[in-house]
Amino acid sequence: MKALPQFLLLAAVLLLTGCRAIGSPQTIQLPDHDLQAAIQVKANATPLDKLNASAIEQTTYTTSYDPAYVKLDYPNGDVPKETGVCSDVVVRAFRSAGIDLQKELHEDMARNFVKYPKKWGARKPDKNIDHRRVPNLMTWFARQGKELPITKTDQDYQPGDVVAWELDSGLVHIGLVSKIKVEGVEGSQRYAIAHNIGAGARLEDVLFQWKIIGHYRYF
Repeated sequence: MKALPQFLLLAAVLLLTGCRAIGSPQTIQLPDHDLQAAIQVKANATPLDKLNASAIEQTTYTTSYDPAYVKLDYPNGDVPKETGVCSDVVVRAFRSAGIDLQKELHEDMARNFVKYPKKWGARKPDKNIDHRRVPNLMTWFARQGKELPITKTDQDYQPGDVVAWELDSGLVHIGLVSKIKVEGVEGSQRYAIAHNIGAGARLEDVLFQWKIIGHYRYF
């Protein structure tokens, strides 16, 4: 995969997902035993079980962030698993659960293009990138009737939920509520977020770090 020239790289960040490459001090490192238990998928696992396991497993192999536009296979197209952007965490987890967001979103956009954001000047669907753009994912989940209220209550955000934020810069970001509970952080009982905001997929206590603009529960 060839990277974009440096002067286009920032523009690609904006066009692709809205995420920005920043670090976080809230990273959670699971002991090896706990990590292996969290990513284990039993024979009778539900789609939600598979999604939750994938979200955590991605922290073991996605170690970088790359917003370059890439021509993908279709369906089930993906960039190398070692890299990606925030939306790829969600897409990969849903694929593990049997839902190909690339295909589902592309087909819905092909039928209902006018219902989707026009932030990128596109005149028709693009199966290489549409599912990797946060506003498109937000629109798709809402169109499936999966939107939930946005609250400030920890318990309202459960493992497998998809959350979208507006960052302090005004850019948008997306991630998954993991099944790893945050213990002893300001008395919190909330769950850690699986996301990629610049340094690869990580588990971090960032649910209320930024303004939440979307909350969805598919399973």
